[in-house]
Amino acid sequence: MFILKKRKRRSLCLQYLKNSFGSGRRLHLCCLKGRSYSVVEEREREAMQKSECHGGVQLRNRGADNCDQRTSSSIQIKHRTTVQQGKSSSSTSSPESARKFHPRPSDKLNPKTINPFGEQSRAPSAFAAIYSKGGIPCRLVHGSVKHRLQWECPPENLPFDPLLITLAEGLRETKHPYTFVSKEGFRELLLVQGAPEKAVPLLPRLVPVLKAALVHLDDDVFARGLNALVQLSVVVGPSLNDHLKHLLTSLSKRLRDKKFKEPITSALQKLEQHGGSGSLIIIKSKIPTYCSICC
Repeated sequence: MFILKKRKRRSLCLQYLKNSFGSGRRLHLCCLKGRSYSVVEEREREAMQKSECHGGVQLRNRGADNCDQRTSSSIQIKHRTTVQQGKSSSSTSSPESARKFHPRPSDKLNPKTINPFGEQSRAPSAFAAIYSKGGIPCRLVHGSVKHRLQWECPPENLPFDPLLITLAEGLRETKHPYTFVSKEGFRELLLVQGAPEKAVPLLPRLVPVLKAALVHLDDDVFARGLNALVQLSVVVGPSLNDHLKHLLTSLSKRLRDKKFKEPITSALQKLEQHGGSGSLIIIKSKIPTYCSICC
């Protein structure tokens, strides 16, 4: 009888728990020393799971909202660009833009400024202009090995004034054929018969032109000017001593360059040889380190 009463009490407790907490709940009974205890329901765990599921749904909804915002912003940007392109196309097709392509009479009053650092077309030199106009009675003949000059008339019959000075000015040219014509024409003109009598009166005008070639920054121009000075000293002799001091200043500056030390020394020796003892005094006054050929 006692056992039956105990079982009835347990069944009544189970029915009470089922009615109060629901039929679908999990219940655990623990029996300790013959006493019955009600087990805690897992309602808290289910509540936690529901809250987690609800939070995940909210995050998904937020991500979807962000994607919608991005797509809407990209659509707005595309719309703006299309509107701007339409405006630009309409502006180019407008009559105001058409006026810009056609010069206006007022544009002549506002010329474009010249870029000082850009490449500009330079006017030809005096020698190039004279040569192109036929002012020098010779032409360059291209050979397979060497070039040569062909004179229109014998050089002996040509006046040195102003032909010799023009050829001396051409020594400063840096382009072909002006370089060859000036160098070879100056040399051949000084080799003709009666050249000393024709060249000496022109020395006051020839020396400044040769000095301009000797102070030139281009090495080839300086070499041509040095050779022309030696050729002139061979023809005029001691008559060059009065003008020699104006030419030795540039030679003394170039003497510091090892590349021109030997050619300048050789040229000074030839100036001394053809100028006599008077030229040695002038050379020594300008270039004290010069060693005479007589020593």
